[in-house]
Amino acid sequence: MPIPRTLLDLEADVARDLALTAHPRAPWLVPKTSGGTPVLDCLVIGGGQCGLAVGFALKRDRVDNLLVIDRAAHGREGPWVTYARMHNLRSLKDQTGPDLKTPSLTYQAWHEAQFGQAHFAAMRWIPKELWNDYLLWFRRVAGVPVRNGVTAGRIGPARTDDGLPCLSVETSAGPMLARKVVMATGQEGVGRTWMPEFVAALPKALRAHAWDEIDFAALRGKVVAVLGAGASAFDNAAVALEAGAAEVHLFCRRADPMVVQPYRWLTFAGFLRHLHEMPDAWRWRFMAKILGMREGFAQDTYDRANRFANFTMHIGRPWTGARAEGGRAVLETARGDFAADFAICGTGVRMDPALVPELAGCADNIALWRDRYDPPPEEANERLAMFPYLGPESAFLEKRAGETPWIRDIHLFGIGTSMSFGPAGSSINAMSISAPRVAAGITRGLFEADLPRLWADLEAYAVPQVVLDEAKLAAE
Repeated sequence: MPIPRTLLDLEADVARDLALTAHPRAPWLVPKTSGGTPVLDCLVIGGGQCGLAVGFALKRDRVDNLLVIDRAAHGREGPWVTYARMHNLRSLKDQTGPDLKTPSLTYQAWHEAQFGQAHFAAMRWIPKELWNDYLLWFRRVAGVPVRNGVTAGRIGPARTDDGLPCLSVETSAGPMLARKVVMATGQEGVGRTWMPEFVAALPKALRAHAWDEIDFAALRGKVVAVLGAGASAFDNAAVALEAGAAEVHLFCRRADPMVVQPYRWLTFAGFLRHLHEMPDAWRWRFMAKILGMREGFAQDTYDRANRFANFTMHIGRPWTGARAEGGRAVLETARGDFAADFAICGTGVRMDPALVPELAGCADNIALWRDRYDPPPEEANERLAMFPYLGPESAFLEKRAGETPWIRDIHLFGIGTSMSFGPAGSSINAMSISAPRVAAGITRGLFEADLPRLWADLEAYAVPQVVLDEAKLAAE
């Protein structure tokens, strides 16, 4: 099949591919209302790559009454043109993602249609800005309905006019009703960005998290300290150096920096598709190992910072305390104090449902891994025990049965799924397997709730597919 010569040619291929693979085509859901207000079949919170992938999977299953909302302005969903400070994606360029293995919707097809096959072949990694552009194109041609500038709030129980359970979601655009909700909130998941409490206690002018909005130009001529040795920490160190910082010091708690990327190992169908079906002991063991290794930094990530003579990496030197002194941040370490003009924490996120506005009405009854599994002492990890313990459909489960049964209709698709499903909601490489699985969990719940109506439909179904010749029928 020839490569499309233009983006318009590719979009024609997309339309044809989607039409050819639209089976089964029959609509099977009927509109619902609650107090006369329309009820969505599914509301997806988050319009980044996770939300688009689930939205596309649902549309392929004829869940057409859906909406994706995102608090960001159009084009600024997700990290790619906001807090992502790498030059390129760290995933392989021939990955499949929200396209769900539809060839004409892949990044490669989009790139080649605009820049040619030779350009794609010569490119080593996908520039993050091009990935952002691709996601906006994907959203348009896949027909995923997204409404920007809408912030979601508290989720609570409600009912449709015919008595079925649904959810009420407070939003900045007014309350929305939906039978199912997907929280596709990416890296923050069911928690928030985290830094040591002693760093958070410093004046805001002296510290930031790696995912915060940072005025790097203001760091010109300053001494910058970065905590962490993962990819994000290196990215921020590099940007500070490129902005003209006088010195940048990166502090790694490990004596041996992590140079292995465990996510390269786990990218195979068996792990991505079936980890959630394995016994808890094995799920815990695998993910504790992988998350304990953290995400290793790539060679070009390291080279970007290390090419500066004023960059220093301190290994085996974690921060143990901090104080403000003379307008600077004094960081305490086992090898003495270190004074910096600004401190950046590349320390990721911590799970805590109580910190998520959408979950204010149910956070204390969401089952966590610590509630369902007690690992051997040598595998214990308080941070990992705070991850939500999800059901097989990636939905929240109750800690105390019967108190908040409606949370089974809230599905998670983000980094918070890691302990239950592996990198299902945090890795582009996993999306072609994990997004349809979440969509299947949603359609299962919608189907189950509609069983009485569907039975009545079947009982009344009387559409003949054969016209009999009455003259040739003989009655006994």
